[in-house]
Amino acid sequence: MATSEKQVMVVGFDDHEHNAYALEWSLKHFFTASNLHFQLVIVHARPSPPPLFLFLLIISCNVIGVLINFVEASEILRYTEADLKRIAARVAENVEEICHNQLENEAVVEVMQGDPRNVLCDAVEKHQASVLVVGSHGYGAIKRAVLGSVSDCCAHHAHCSVMIVKRPKTKH
Repeated sequence: MATSEKQVMVVGFDDHEHNAYALEWSLKHFFTASNLHFQLVIVHARPSPPPLFLFLLIISCNVIGVLINFVEASEILRYTEADLKRIAARVAENVEEICHNQLENEAVVEVMQGDPRNVLCDAVEKHQASVLVVGSHGYGAIKRAVLGSVSDCCAHHAHCSVMIVKRPKTKH
């Protein structure tokens, strides 16, 4: 690259060990003292809480009378939202600790709400990234079909190169 401006690498991160491995692998291979060609942006996709009507439906199915107290449902939603924020804060702290231990220059850590597939592709666009790094959970075909694959979706829809880092299998 002829310009002095650093390219951007976006790394998707959540609280799964596969993504921690992908981040550490990226730091080891792309962010050594002699190789600082990228600005690192680490993105965590915080899930959205289920809609209030879903709580109402679940609770009303479990209660003998179909009536439910709206205040109770909103309390459940409030606790769920607070828990999701707490988990996202913990994930961000873990990312900062990993980066602080292995990286001298600053990394940008962003927590964005939404589905990880959309959040990561949006982050690529926002930062005009040239590389997106995601971890692989190692799901088989059936689990991928049922749960979906963030890495597969990003590989097809992100407007940059996508590196899928697979954690080595452990021998028993």
